[in-house]
Amino acid sequence: MAAPTHLAEALGIEVLDLGPDVARARLAVTPAVCQPFGIVHGGTFAALAETLCSLATYKAVNDDGMLALGQSNQASFMRPISRGSVHAEARPRHRGRTTWIWDTEITDDDGRLCALVRMTVAIRPDKT
Repeated sequence: MAAPTHLAEALGIEVLDLGPDVARARLAVTPAVCQPFGIVHGGTFAALAETLCSLATYKAVNDDGMLALGQSNQASFMRPISRGSVHAEARPRHRGRTTWIWDTEITDDDGRLCALVRMTVAIRPDKT
């Protein structure tokens, strides 16, 4: 088996939708994404939201020769997840020329709100 090529692959993030108005992803709860007490690590929630929001922003701005780069990630946790899947649904709150701001709801398999993540994504010229 080949080694993962990036964090999203290593965590097992499955992108479901990358629309400009809503983006969705999920990942399975495995020991690799949990902390020692058997619940999903807070960093997993943050990485899931950043991956989803950065990809959705990139998809929206890339045809204009721009890149999307995570600039700020603020997560608030309400309920732990210890089994099943982690679901993320992100919606943009601001679509500016140099930044987009997204709110991401993280839920469990029962649809219960477990975390909220606000992501700021920087928009920069693609000079690669």
